[in-house]
Amino acid sequence: MVAPLHHQVGRDPVTGPTFDFTDAQVLVTGGTSGIGHAIATAFADAGATVAITGTRPGAAEYGVDLDRFAYHSLDLATPGDVERVVGRLARLDVLVNNAGAVFAGGRDEWDPVGFEAALALNLAGPMRMSTACHDLLAAGARPGGSSVVNVVSMSAFRAVPIVPGYASAKAGLVALTRNLAARWVGDGIRVNAIAPGVIDTRMTAPMAGIPELLDAELAHIPMGRLGTPGEVAPAALFLASGAASYITGHTLAVDGGYLLP
Repeated sequence: MVAPLHHQVGRDPVTGPTFDFTDAQVLVTGGTSGIGHAIATAFADAGATVAITGTRPGAAEYGVDLDRFAYHSLDLATPGDVERVVGRLARLDVLVNNAGAVFAGGRDEWDPVGFEAALALNLAGPMRMSTACHDLLAAGARPGGSSVVNVVSMSAFRAVPIVPGYASAKAGLVALTRNLAARWVGDGIRVNAIAPGVIDTRMTAPMAGIPELLDAELAHIPMGRLGTPGEVAPAALFLASGAASYITGHTLAVDGGYLLP
């Protein structure tokens, strides 16, 4: 039997690599909580000007202080919303496609309508956002080039039968990462992805009340614990930095060893 959940969660790094994103313009979709918020905060701490998106009309409707970010309401599955948000940006150096959700619209993903909704939100949405941002990113002049960082999932690599649409979308996003990387390499845009393992966020919180599910997940993690959003964020900054100037089309797992055989 594993230890209780609160004994199985890591702490955010006290110290770690530092990155300088002074004067960089960064957009993080889904930046109001969890991994997205941690990434947005890390970029801001590194000197970037950061915009975030969320699904609610205004930043004040979230129970977290978002004052250091520019906030845009966005429904990724609505094409007009994407164009509206991107049209408000004067320039852009880094796009982080983090927004996504399981059971899009509260639908069963084994139902074809629910499956399609999952793909629209978690795959077509990031593709639409990336292509809408292409010209802004291509105009950037940061060392190492502009960057797109896609946030995928362990469900892209192993079966998670409860969310087949979400998992298929994330697997598709891994493939899209490679294809965009190849297509945009001549435009000075690098495209990579991070694949978080089981991270202590609102999405994974229900596992605390289902010990058998939590135990099964922890059994897949050689480190024996959940990760934290703060342990994921530095990977996004690295891939977007000049230190990763020769890396494109790659998916970096931040998973405590989850994918080890």
